[in-house]
Amino acid sequence: MSQFTLNLIFIGLSFALYIGIAIWARAGSTAEFYAANRGVGPVMNGMATAADWMSAASFISMAGLIAFTGYDNSTFLMGWTGGYVLLAMLLAPYLRKFGKFTVPEFIGDRFYSQTARIIGVICLLIISITYVIGQMTGVGVTFSRYLEVSNSTGLWIGAGLVFVYAVLGGMKGITYTQVAQYIVLIIAYTIPAVFIAMQLTGHVLPQTGLFGSLNEGGGKFLATLDQVVTDLGFKSYTGHHKSTLDMVLFTLALMIGTAGLPHVIIRFFTVPKVSDARKSAGWALVFIALLYTVAPAVGSMSRFNLTATMWPGAESGQTFSQPAVSLDAIENDPEKAWMRNWQVTGLLNWEDKNGDGMIQYYNDGAENEALSAVIAEQNLQGNELTTVNNDIMVLANPEIANLPGWVIAIVAAGGLAAALSTAAGLLLAISGAVSHDLVKGAINPNISEKGELLAARISMAVSILVATMLGLNPPGFAAQTVALAFGLAASSIFPVLMMGIFSKRINKQGAIAGMLAGILSTLLYIFTYKGWFFIAGTNMLEDTAANWVFGISPASFGVIGALINFGVAYVVSNATEEPPLEVQELVDSIRVPRGAGDAVSH
Repeated sequence: MSQFTLNLIFIGLSFALYIGIAIWARAGSTAEFYAANRGVGPVMNGMATAADWMSAASFISMAGLIAFTGYDNSTFLMGWTGGYVLLAMLLAPYLRKFGKFTVPEFIGDRFYSQTARIIGVICLLIISITYVIGQMTGVGVTFSRYLEVSNSTGLWIGAGLVFVYAVLGGMKGITYTQVAQYIVLIIAYTIPAVFIAMQLTGHVLPQTGLFGSLNEGGGKFLATLDQVVTDLGFKSYTGHHKSTLDMVLFTLALMIGTAGLPHVIIRFFTVPKVSDARKSAGWALVFIALLYTVAPAVGSMSRFNLTATMWPGAESGQTFSQPAVSLDAIENDPEKAWMRNWQVTGLLNWEDKNGDGMIQYYNDGAENEALSAVIAEQNLQGNELTTVNNDIMVLANPEIANLPGWVIAIVAAGGLAAALSTAAGLLLAISGAVSHDLVKGAINPNISEKGELLAARISMAVSILVATMLGLNPPGFAAQTVALAFGLAASSIFPVLMMGIFSKRINKQGAIAGMLAGILSTLLYIFTYKGWFFIAGTNMLEDTAANWVFGISPASFGVIGALINFGVAYVVSNATEEPPLEVQELVDSIRVPRGAGDAVSH
């Protein structure tokens, strides 16, 4: 059976499962559409939350970024995991106790202001659309390879699938679909990792294989990888090369951005009791850890396998001579078929610059005496592996390692499950903000439940269309695009939720001014270097460390935006009147353990 046929079978079966669940669990009321009628148990909600959380950025892109940068990109692991702990401890139980459907609804009620609620909607839309673009990027990458279509065609296919099961099912359908998607994605991530760990190190567990030795008397895996990449002129894999300040700020931005993500927060509105919100968070951390502890091994081993493909001597630790693979081998060697397969997508490419029939792989900008001597002796004209998209590494790794076809097919299904599960959650957050907070909350308070459901489904459909069109020209790899969304959440939603729960003194004027100051300052900084949010290619300054203010990257600026938000809110609140007494009592009622088994009713 051909690989294409296997891909179709595995992807088709998973799609049929998702759509079947959506039809079976179709939402018939707003309570089911927004919060699954608050009937989801902690274990199931933990699994659904993990699927909602582990997006294309986690499944596809994170290990790819670790593969090419090494230690410095461990910030993704630290920031996303630490942020989830913040969310579980500081926000989720209190927001569940408040007993509403959406994040903007909490902001509007806590700060007794329709304006605050609308600004919350705007912030949520900016964050969620940016985030869902990253998911659609992952969908396009996966479809383009495994269904052998163009990246743009893959995007539209994925958009159509999300439209069917997210618009039909709402939170009720999405919850059960995400449980199925978690099972698919964790199996798809773990099985090839186990195969490759055994192939390279003899360890069954990838987590221990990362620190083990290469098979057949080889040296320590990480030490060998370090030696190989430095021989090729790249920076050491386990070394620290980025600005420490930017790494710290980036980790913090991911942490507090995680705690402010609306699509994750609304998952905690689906459980029956406040205590279940904490239990859900605990189970979600367990399910997330199953993938996150494997990701460093997947990234490292995919980098090693890529290098061994381009330089066969690397696998046995041979002395550096000519890291290259012949064009003839690429065309005819079955072990190099993965290169031909991925070249078709445009995400992997090469060019024989010196016409010697070989494709050289090295860092031509490196200051490496041995490498420089080889370049001069062999008249090399630069690195000829011209394009290796970070987002292909996890998906291509089973092919590079020559694993069985069914493993490759299940990885394809897993990548799509990761991207689609998060996309659905984001789209639900968007539709809830538009229909519940904007249409019902501000434009037409007397709208019928049927009319609100229709508005929710229309807004979700429009959001899918917008995200797909913007996903055709994303501002970076999936994880990089998602990181921008975390910065925006950190600068806008997280501070106002924290102040809303833990401070009785912050009033509506402070909350409004803080949100605006936080998100506008962050957008301005991102726009200065990325330019993409409005018109592609309009960045005012080149996006390089030399141009960043104090070396702070656009993805790290969310922490500064959050500090601006907190500071402006505090100053404005203290310069204006205190919140009404009933609002201060509301804040106390959210935090006090009294009645912890039931949500506060308002």
